[in-house]
Amino acid sequence: MGGQPVASAPPVSEITPEPLPAAVREAKDDVLSPLVRRSSRMPIDHAVAMFQHQAEACAELGSPLSAALLRRAAEDLAAGGPCAAAIAGHEDAPGPSAVALRLLGAVHALVISGRAPALAAHYPSAGGAFDPADPDAPWPAFRATVAEQLPWIREWLTRPPQTNEVGRANLLLTGLTWAQQQLAAEAGDGPQPPVRLFELGSSAGLNLLAEQFRCVSSGFAYGPADSPVVLADAWRGEPPAWLRGAPLQRVVERGGCDPAPIDPRSADGALALRAYLWADQLPRVERLNGALALAARLPAPVEPVGAADFLRGVRVADGALTVVWHSIMRQYVPAEEWRSAEAELDRLAAESGPSAPFVHLALEPRRVGARHRFLLTARLGSGPTAVLAEAMPHGLPAWTLGQGDPALAAF
Repeated sequence: MGGQPVASAPPVSEITPEPLPAAVREAKDDVLSPLVRRSSRMPIDHAVAMFQHQAEACAELGSPLSAALLRRAAEDLAAGGPCAAAIAGHEDAPGPSAVALRLLGAVHALVISGRAPALAAHYPSAGGAFDPADPDAPWPAFRATVAEQLPWIREWLTRPPQTNEVGRANLLLTGLTWAQQQLAAEAGDGPQPPVRLFELGSSAGLNLLAEQFRCVSSGFAYGPADSPVVLADAWRGEPPAWLRGAPLQRVVERGGCDPAPIDPRSADGALALRAYLWADQLPRVERLNGALALAARLPAPVEPVGAADFLRGVRVADGALTVVWHSIMRQYVPAEEWRSAEAELDRLAAESGPSAPFVHLALEPRRVGARHRFLLTARLGSGPTAVLAEAMPHGLPAWTLGQGDPALAAF
């Protein structure tokens, strides 16, 4: 799981990216815009609306290339062009299916694998250049690529979008250091316990390598100095006090789950992860390349099971901090399964204690007032849930919340 934020109900996803547009923040299955409610009776109009919403989201999330292509693709859908042929059978797919992002990913995969050289000239991820002042320049080559590669693109559309955004490790590390500080305050002096890290909705398992990443912002750095993954601009303003001078984490066990895991060490898996990144966001490309290099020498097992089944096999352990973490994945889990997962999290909390601590960390969208905000929460043992920080959906940057912020009372 994990991918780009999806501009429809339920609210977004890794799957993926920094404040969402109002139309996206407000979208929910039970509170859709009048346009989407009307067009749901006409599949192609529904698809056009979804592409337009996703284009709006991409524009606000810093990908003008993706926004420009999706706007023109929406017009092509309405006109019955190659894009309409590409998504045939998916016209009335719900927003979380992210058909627009699947089409972008399919074409990007062709570009970065050398099968669309004319379009590659416009894709920064393939060494090309995109000029926001001339946003329509890539469109003819994009449309031609869709028309020429229609069978391949239609097969790709059966894949769920997954980016495994490693920027979210910024929040995981923030939560880990907070938990270690809380444990140190309770236990007094002594070495911090090693970490057993378990992730729900792991995708390719890249964030299970989080302690190997380096977070950097103005006057601040945390993580190995020689890391191939640098999470630049990690904090807007001052980072939390507990991050300053915090010891590095030592992970002694790691594992995750995902209904459809990706093998980051395979050529096909690496291509899928790269394809679902937005082609004009080169820092994300660099972070992913570094994480793939780490994964090649430090594998993190990801089981092809759901969250509840996975958690049934997790136990706390003496002498180690057991961590369950997830980011922007709850919206994809059926309600009944998530209730079972929450019961397992409550079990782990009840089984934990001073010698076998447990913390549940999450970066998930939460409705606060009229909009959704991406909040890092932590629950240590059976204690209360604390709101530690807020972030863009990709995890970068993050920031602390001021006193009186209504999000602090949202749990």
